[in-house]
Amino acid sequence: MFEKILIIIGLFIIILGIIMVFDARYLTKRFFGFGDQNQASLGLKILGFIIAIVGALIVYFTR
Repeated sequence: MFEKILIIIGLFIIILGIIMVFDARYLTKRFFGFGDQNQASLGLKILGFIIAIVGALIVYFTR
C-alpha cells in the first residue's frame, strides 16, 4: 500500500515538472515581474526538468 502511495506522489511530481517546463513563459509573465523574462523562463525550465527527474527517480526506485 505504501509503495502505491509513493508511486502516485512521484507521478504528481513528474506532472508538476512537465507543466513547469512547458508553461515556463506563461508562469513568468503571470507570477514574476522580472525585466528579463528569458532568464526567468530558462530558470523555471531547468527547475521543472530537475523536479521531473526527481519524480521519475521516486517512481523508479519504489518498484
